[in-house]
Amino acid sequence: MTQENPIKECANPDKQSITIELPCEMAARVQKLAEENNTTLSNILIEALDTFLRHRS
Repeated sequence: MTQENPIKECANPDKQSITIELPCEMAARVQKLAEENNTTLSNILIEALDTFLRHRS
């Protein structure tokens, strides 16, 4: 099985836009955490993904 690469080219070297689908309950939990920390949903997801990837190496 081949895996499709959703990121083909990055027009902006600083950021790449991607779309993910989360289960509704998880999305609600992430949104609540973002509100509690006065930040955005994107920032919460970026931090979570970065932490996950750093611990995988």
